[in-house]
Amino acid sequence: MTITVRPLRPEVRADVEGFSHVRHLALPFFVVTPDSIAYDVAHIHPDAQYRPLVAEEDGEVIGTAQVGLVHDSPDPGQGYVNVYVHPERTRRGAGTLLVRTAEEYLAERGATRLFAWILDAPGNRAFAERHGYREGRSAHFLRLDLAHGTLPPLQTPPPGVELRTAADFADDPRPLFELDAETASDEPSDVAYEFTDYEAWLEETWNHPLLNHELTSVAVVDGRPAAFSAARTDGGTRYGTVMTGTARAFRGRGLAKLAKNDALHRARAAGLTEAFTGNDTGNGPMLAINKWFGYEICATEVRYVRELG
Repeated sequence: MTITVRPLRPEVRADVEGFSHVRHLALPFFVVTPDSIAYDVAHIHPDAQYRPLVAEEDGEVIGTAQVGLVHDSPDPGQGYVNVYVHPERTRRGAGTLLVRTAEEYLAERGATRLFAWILDAPGNRAFAERHGYREGRSAHFLRLDLAHGTLPPLQTPPPGVELRTAADFADDPRPLFELDAETASDEPSDVAYEFTDYEAWLEETWNHPLLNHELTSVAVVDGRPAAFSAARTDGGTRYGTVMTGTARAFRGRGLAKLAKNDALHRARAAGLTEAFTGNDTGNGPMLAINKWFGYEICATEVRYVRELG
């Protein structure tokens, strides 16, 4: 049976459904839908040169790759290739074809260093190392049973602090952009980011179909967003925290925990049953907060890097 690799066709429903299905099977702790796949292709910044790929066998999508440039980093020449193959279709060569095609595409666009997230399993690690990638940072996926778990009780905000939702900032979300940009730049990472493009943030984050404004909680101090917990939902029962953070001037006051607790209670009240999040393994403070909520580590991934040329 012949396996072929080609670009994803976001306008073809079977393509985005196949891409989403493989991603869900290979990475079940990540909230994704066919519509979100199509939206990403249409709205990601053009400088990212984003080109998702699919591996196909007998008309079935059995592998996927997210491929692009890290355009918002001050360090030029960085790219990414994240490959996921249907768990029942491995060892057919789909992963190798996806990597090879992605590397050629990125090299043609000036990439000299490639990053790839790999689930922490011996076979996956060996695959990455065979292709010239070396081990870097690691991160945990965490899961919380919202339906049957016990959340900490809702907390009363301290004096001067108000809890709102992202929906309250619909008329002017710029303060949330500024908070998101500041907290993202402080996250542990082996890639530096400069998050300065407000219009791109509106397209890629604020207007994203999975971002749930009503379930994204914001702690406000003196009218200024000081901490937040951003939520994505899949239209079903799955909820993902994609960012939780506090502005530097307000850290050490428990505001991130306050906002995330509020968001999780909102999610459970809305009927969501599973909550997911992810943390760098070196992010001790956030891992401790998530343990307090009852999250449990369900998988670990490792970021591998390869120098081209």
